[in-house]
Amino acid sequence: MSKVLQGIRVLDFGRYIAGPYCATLLGDMGAEVIRIEKVDGSEDRFLSPVTEDGDGALFLQIARNKQSMTLNPMKPEGREIVKKLVATADVVVANLPPDTLRAMGLDYDSLCAVKPDIILTMISAFGQGGPYANRVGFDGLGQAMSGSMYLTGTPEQPVRAWAPFIDFGTASFSAFGTMAALFERSKTGKGQIVEGSLFNTGLTMMNGTLIEQHAIRRDRVASLNRAQTAAPADTFRTQDGWVLVQSIGGPLFKRWADLMGEDHWLEDPCFKDDISRGDNGHLISDRLARWCAERTSEEALAAMEEARLPAGPVLSPREVLEDPHIAAKGLFQATEYPGLDRPAPLMKTPVELSETPGEIRSRPPTLGEHTDRIMGELGYSTRQITALRKQRVI
Repeated sequence: MSKVLQGIRVLDFGRYIAGPYCATLLGDMGAEVIRIEKVDGSEDRFLSPVTEDGDGALFLQIARNKQSMTLNPMKPEGREIVKKLVATADVVVANLPPDTLRAMGLDYDSLCAVKPDIILTMISAFGQGGPYANRVGFDGLGQAMSGSMYLTGTPEQPVRAWAPFIDFGTASFSAFGTMAALFERSKTGKGQIVEGSLFNTGLTMMNGTLIEQHAIRRDRVASLNRAQTAAPADTFRTQDGWVLVQSIGGPLFKRWADLMGEDHWLEDPCFKDDISRGDNGHLISDRLARWCAERTSEEALAAMEEARLPAGPVLSPREVLEDPHIAAKGLFQATEYPGLDRPAPLMKTPVELSETPGEIRSRPPTLGEHTDRIMGELGYSTRQITALRKQRVI
């Protein structure tokens, strides 16, 4: 089966999530991805170690469909290798500071001097220009400075989401931009810079709330898990766990009132529309909390499913791995990796295409697993490769 990005070569100089997962998505769609990392392994390889050699869980997720090459681009010999790699590439992905990009020969001008139609996908905390351009940051900074963290948790305690959604959102937007740039290049023959940033992603996800604030000065504060623009929408304790209920719109509110067996909710002007229900959501949550407390999670969810109310259990990571829907759809691909006692459950490409789907074709690479082969393809002899390795260039 033909792959969307078959024949495209990507050099992945990314670190942690936003850059590497952008390259992962391109790899899932058929691109050849070469991960360039430090001679002793880059820091993101070793987060949350799960193997004998210390390779981490996050690395296993974002390094599938990649080849691994170790390289020190800060040495003259390393920069020469970078040039030879760039000459063979279509896309360079890097979430590194501008000064570091220049020092490594990965700034756009340097890349174009080698490959005029190259696409440089740059990812940073705040993007180029503006007073924050040189600041470094991770996912949490995007959550904190976009307003998201302020409205998560309680007024007394802002809470950062456990899942790094800003990082993964930035990776997804950057992959989208990269594919758009490749499409444009197929028409014009010209490359360009694709720029993503954690801040842009955070502002995108919070834009509706920011528009509301600008328009009517609502000055919202955190309300833990209870939504503020519709109800019922909250988490509720049952006799044996927690469930989340999320509804929007009059028809769903009527289904909920019918489930409670109480028509007065539909007659009270305090609950006449979504925003009114959100403003008075604590009353709706209090009623549903009493209802849930009298039932097990299974009983509560069965009743809500029968009423066609959107609801689901709050699952632990262990319970997620046992979820029957995941098994039925085959969402995880069991993937062997050296030093791992059991195959890792890698989440497949999150967007499903009917004709040209993404796929996990190869396991994550061990450190420098493909260095010798790639160097040989660039024209280096075995003797030269050995010498460069002794110099810790590769």
